[in-house]
Amino acid sequence: MDVNRTVGELDWIKPGERAAKKMLDEFISNRLKDYDTYRNDPNKKGQSDLSSYLHFGQLSAQHVALEVRNAKIEEKEKNAFLEELIVRRELADNFCFYNQYYNDFEGFPDWARKTLNDHRKDKREYIYPADVFEQAGTHDELWNAAQIEMNRTGKMHGYMRMYWAKKILEWTKNPEEAIKTSIYLNDKYELDGRDPNGYTGIAWSIGGVHDRPWFERPVFGKIRYMSSRGPQKKFDVQKYIANNSVSERKKNK
Repeated sequence: MDVNRTVGELDWIKPGERAAKKMLDEFISNRLKDYDTYRNDPNKKGQSDLSSYLHFGQLSAQHVALEVRNAKIEEKEKNAFLEELIVRRELADNFCFYNQYYNDFEGFPDWARKTLNDHRKDKREYIYPADVFEQAGTHDELWNAAQIEMNRTGKMHGYMRMYWAKKILEWTKNPEEAIKTSIYLNDKYELDGRDPNGYTGIAWSIGGVHDRPWFERPVFGKIRYMSSRGPQKKFDVQKYIANNSVSERKKNK
């Protein structure tokens, strides 16, 4: 295998079928009951942490679905998780399987390509090269915290992945560079990188895949926009930044 040795090993997660089953059991026992409530708060341990096991085939999505369905938990919580595990996962698989440009500007829907083309020459307040993004060196503390979380843990909270990718679109010269940078960082650092879910999430954030046109604005055109006010309404942003600061990154090396 052509393994990138510049990315260090992680100690918070263990590989293998046995470890995957243990993580699934722990999720169902302790976190599934609050999944719909806490899944969009990165300060809570509300997500399943199963994506890397699913990606590497150490855990079957069907097995996970059956175990969750049989859990003695409120249907609301189970259904919220199953919608992501089954519906969103299959949408991502289908997008990448049937669209040969799944990782390219040409794979975006017609309306998205048109609106992004219409705004190619819009002035960007900030433009960063890939290495500044990689080193979490932007002006935005929240974005930097998300990148540090990825660099340090091999994962980024799902809600923050949307903000992360959309800001890369806002702070690069064009959509093609935004896609290239996002995929490079995702595939280098994420345990579940090189996966249909990752490519589709980037395509949703930057190119409107599985979304609809929104109100027009600079740079984004009609692509859905995310400002820092959105996360501020969802969770304690300053706590997230503090938990994923440069000092925390150094401490955990």
